[in-house]
Order: sequence, then C-alpha cells, then structure tokens
Amino acid sequence: MASNTSTVTALDPETLRDWITRHEDLIIVDVRSAAEFETMHIRGSYNVPLPLLSEHTNELAERLGQRVVLVCQSGVRAEQARQRLDGVGIDTALILTGGVPGFAAAGGDVVRGAQRWDLERQVRLTAGSLVLAGLLAGKLVSPKLRLLAGAIGTGLTFSAATNTCAMGNALSKMPWNKTASEPTAAAAINQIPTGS
Repeated sequence: MASNTSTVTALDPETLRDWITRHEDLIIVDVRSAAEFETMHIRGSYNVPLPLLSEHTNELAERLGQRVVLVCQSGVRAEQARQRLDGVGIDTALILTGGVPGFAAAGGDVVRGAQRWDLERQVRLTAGSLVLAGLLAGKLVSPKLRLLAGAIGTGLTFSAATNTCAMGNALSKMPWNKTASEPTAAAAINQIPTGS
C-alpha cells in the first residue's frame, strides 16, 4: 500500500508486484550504479544512475508519466531522486520500501547477473577498516593518527545528517564498480518510453 509522510512517499513490494501486472503506464527507475543494476534489478526497470538523474532531471521528467516508482538498494538514493523530480514538478514518484533486495525477498521478478558487493556494504567495510587502522596506528605509531578514526566518525555523522555519502560516491568511481555498460545520459533517458 502506498503511504505518505512529510518527507517520503513509499510503496511496499507487494503493491509494486500487483502494479507491474495491472498498470501499463508504470515506470520503474533504478537509480543505482550500472554495476549494481547488472548484479540484480527488477525486470522491466530502467537504469538511470543518480548522478545522471541529478544532472538531467528536466530531460528525464519530460519522459515520465504519473506512475513512477524509484528504486535503489535501501531507499536513500531513491529519496534523493524523488526530491530532484519533485523540484521539477514530478510530485507523484514513489519509493520502493526495502529497495531491490526487499522486492526480491517478497518474491518479485528480478534479473540476476554477476554478483558484486553493493555500495553500502563497501562503505561499511571501508569506514570500519579506516577506523580500525586509525586506532591501531594511534596505538603503535603515533597518538595523532587516532584523528583518522575521528575524521571517519565525523564524516559518517555528516553523511547521516545530510542523507548523502561522499565515501559512497568515491567508491562508486572505483574500477570494480564500473561495468562496460555504464549508460550515457542520452542512453539512460532515451530508454524510457515517451508519453507514459
């Protein structure tokens, strides 16, 4: 069931499964990276990574109809996309609760490809490793190196407060998160049918 709150409009996986079979005007936009999309995506969804959506919001909005569902891994990037689209007049976009993994867990039809760690898991590993390295280096080398742990903690706090992730953005540019099919803006936008 769709539900409205002051900042997020959510759609549960069961309702999306029903909509996929009943609504021809449904557009599902997956805002994860191409590598994440390749790993697993909802059958029939369109991959428009968040950086492309952010740079070309107006062009994308011209192709979207009134029944738009935004998906990512957990909802954070989908919410950022919803806010962008809301700013250009698409105020009916919904966010899939639980993201693509939640849809798959609810028995939704997904396409699975080459398996990779999702970006959020990579962020947790990197942040944890840097904190651990800072604490160990502070004990073994110089107490000043403990500042690394503090800097990572500060960055994570800022990330939570602003609902952004600089480390995630940096990791998304790493070679292991790239794929040969990284879409261009034109390819990402033009794949979505007009007049929906």
